[in-house]
Parts: sequence; C-alpha cells; structure tokens
Amino acid sequence: MVYLLHKGLEPKLAFTIMESVRKGKGLRDEWIPEMKKHGVEDWYIESCKKIKYMFPKAHATAYVMMAIRIAWFKVHLPQYYYCMFFSIRCDAYDIQTMIQGEQAIRRRMNDIDERLRNNETKRDVSKKDKDIYNTLELALEMVLRGYFFRNIDLNRSASNEFIVDPDNDHYLIPPFTSIDGLGENVADTVVEARKHGAFLSKEDLQRRTSLSGTLIKTLESMGVLEGLQDENQMSLFG
Repeated sequence: MVYLLHKGLEPKLAFTIMESVRKGKGLRDEWIPEMKKHGVEDWYIESCKKIKYMFPKAHATAYVMMAIRIAWFKVHLPQYYYCMFFSIRCDAYDIQTMIQGEQAIRRRMNDIDERLRNNETKRDVSKKDKDIYNTLELALEMVLRGYFFRNIDLNRSASNEFIVDPDNDHYLIPPFTSIDGLGENVADTVVEARKHGAFLSKEDLQRRTSLSGTLIKTLESMGVLEGLQDENQMSLFG
C-alpha cells in the first residue's frame, strides 16, 4: 500500500489492491491500467497476481513485540514466565515428579525417552506421556535456574493457575488441576470452600468439596493433607 501511494495511486484504490493481494485474490483487470498509468513496474504487477498470502506488517510487528516481552520476562523475571507457561501452555503434568526436583525429573524423562527409543515399547508411549515429557523439559530448565515447585497447598493453591509463592519468589505453588484426574470444577469447590473456614479434617474436606475418595487418597499420599485428622470427632482421652 505504501509503495502504491508513493507511486501516486488514490489511497482508497491502493488499500483495496493491498487487501486483495494480501488475501491471495490477485488483481482485477481494471486496476492494472491505473497501476501502469502511475508507473508501477510490470514485475510488481506480476508479483501481485502470484502472491497467495501476505502477512500484514502490523501483525508481524505485534508478534515481534510479544516475543520481546516474553524473552524479557524469561531473562529478568523467570518465575512469572514459568508461572504463565505452566498455566496456559502445558497439556499434561506429572506434578508428583516435578515437586521432587532435578533428579526425579531426569529419571522420569529418561524413562519416557528410553521407551520411545525401544521398538518394542515405543507404541505404548501415549500422547499424554509425550506431553508430560515436554512439560518436564521446561520444569528441568526451571530448577536448573534455581527455581522450584512447592507441593500442592490446600490453603494457597489456585484452581488452575501456578502462582509465585509470596513468601519466597524462587518457588511456584502448583494448582489443584495439576493433579491427574482433578478437574477445574472440582478444584473450584476446594477454593470456594476454604473461603468459609479452614478444613478441620479429611472428612470435613470431602464433605465440603467435590473431591472423591480417590482424590483424597492422592492428596494424602502427596503429603498435602498432613496435619489433618481423619474425622471431626475428637477423643476425650487423646
């Protein structure tokens, strides 16, 4: 468009030609004489006929600006970069491995990698396993840079977003949905229930939320429910 304006074409026509060429529709016959009249070269006209798609300059600029912002955060505020990436770009998690640190992450990645390299076992590697591997790659990068994962926190974890630990910004607190089988709707019930008071026991937790018995056991095995007694009932004799 700028080139056509420079050649002296009317702004409306220059814009119309640009949009048509950009969308791969080429040139209308009635435009060509007007272009030649203003000295537009034949090679330019032929190019306009052949172009199938043009990426708008404004869009390209926007993408580059976004890339620069992302790169800045990854270098200068990595904890927030990792928070957002794990929250919105990852398709699967092995949070029990991730919270254990570097060696556990490496072992899990090696296990998936070895199965992929073995002709007898690679068929058994699921898409979920591959997605987990991709997540673990970034988790490994993060811990090697000195940032780590807390365990799921019954009182602080969000439903579906990783958050920076306000007490130590070198740690991320995983969301409830990072636990396999724990969906957002169920996670929301935990977050909502705790607004109305602390959980008194595992029984109280299950009663006030949509957590299944299986998920309660998973949380228990991860140490998330440490300090919670099984039932609300108190014994007079300890």
